[in-house]
Amino acid sequence: MTAGPGRPDQDVFDVAVIGAGIVGAAIARELSGCDVSVALLEARDDVGDGTSKANTAILHTGFDARPGTLESRLVARGHHLLNAYAEATGIPVEHTGAVLVAWNDEELRALPGLKDKAEANGYGHCRITGPEEVYRDLPDLAEGVLGGLTVPGESIICTWTTNLALATDARQRGTTLLLNHRVTAVEQGEGTTEGTTTLHTSAGDVRARWTVNAAGLGADHIDRLFGHDRFTVTPRRGELLVFDKLARPLADRIVLPVPTSRGKGVLIAPTVYGNVMLGPTAEDLTDRTDTATSEDGYDFLLAKGERLMPRLTAEEVTAGYAGLRAATDHPDYLIEADPHRRYLLAGGIRSTGLSAGLAIAEHARALLEEAGLALTARDDLPDPPRMPNIGEAFPRPYQDAGLIARDPAYGTIVCFCERVTEGEIRDACQAPVPARSLEGLRRRTRAMNGRCQGSLCGATVAALRARHHAHDVCSSRPKDRP
Repeated sequence: MTAGPGRPDQDVFDVAVIGAGIVGAAIARELSGCDVSVALLEARDDVGDGTSKANTAILHTGFDARPGTLESRLVARGHHLLNAYAEATGIPVEHTGAVLVAWNDEELRALPGLKDKAEANGYGHCRITGPEEVYRDLPDLAEGVLGGLTVPGESIICTWTTNLALATDARQRGTTLLLNHRVTAVEQGEGTTEGTTTLHTSAGDVRARWTVNAAGLGADHIDRLFGHDRFTVTPRRGELLVFDKLARPLADRIVLPVPTSRGKGVLIAPTVYGNVMLGPTAEDLTDRTDTATSEDGYDFLLAKGERLMPRLTAEEVTAGYAGLRAATDHPDYLIEADPHRRYLLAGGIRSTGLSAGLAIAEHARALLEEAGLALTARDDLPDPPRMPNIGEAFPRPYQDAGLIARDPAYGTIVCFCERVTEGEIRDACQAPVPARSLEGLRRRTRAMNGRCQGSLCGATVAALRARHHAHDVCSSRPKDRP
């Protein structure tokens, strides 16, 4: 019997994808749309628990990418793909648009160049405006705005649901999801065509004919295990503040700074959960696990917020959090195939991976085919999953009288800050890619993410998780095609 989706030949997968963040999950989904067996390995106990869970959650157009780069092409393509995928799966997206704000003469002079860059990237919808129009749209900005550049295609999105949708889709297509499988060593067999690679992991060996490295912050380490030494990841910590939902009328669109060489700077953005976000900072670290917030970061962001929008800093801060971005010394994405080792690197993706993920997956598939992996599209794919909505701009279960009539659990609110119901907790615990922890429940339902940060509902949510937690469906054994 030949190997097929979710059915490895003699326990050897056709492809092993390392890293279940947005990029890795997107690649696994793309490849499992072909007649190959795929394993998706993740070092942590949940998908999207690394870089992908903590970012600014903006669906970028790619207007300000460096023209001619792989990143600019894939972000532009990914913007269209993810918009369509979000509509098909129910990922919350709000098309708010953005305004790039100039606060001094140097920034004002930079706006025409940014507009030209957007057009070079194929995005022709930017428009330079005067301060009157900026204040008309954003009356609570501080004094001193000299002009703006509108970017109507920029949107806000739920990064948690995006990652979960891709992983769920991949699994329903036959991908075997292997959580708690941290790759520690690589051993390659003889030959370049029929040989296999053994990935030694913290939960046992995984064998595959081809390997894709989408390990994010650890991608350079994995790359060296395959005999390369072409880049180094520097963890760049970005701290953000989340303001209470009462602040949302202050910022109904994204407020962007003029970008610098270190990043896009501090922005103000609404979130799909009804809050307003301020950040991020940009601090290079050596510790690839340090996602702690800091007093300096808090003070820096409040000072920035005071200069940008004083009324915002008068609102209550609901939470602060930090994420790590995989900064590298390479100016572009590093997506390259090594046919001899039957290996593909998808590294140096940085913060635009959310927007570019689906396009990166397309590109990775093409490179693997060119490198010699036979990929025949399947004609029996299941429909994409329909994800639970946790966005504030769309109907939630507690508002659906018909749903509550059919199942009263959706009318039993357990997290009053975020209006999360018992039915949603149950569903998240019993989903194809279930919540395995309270943090996993946060990302799937918004429970414990509100004003009280779980101090009032945490015990109830934990008890419900214990009651509804199903047997772990993400086993290490391959499953037959659904």
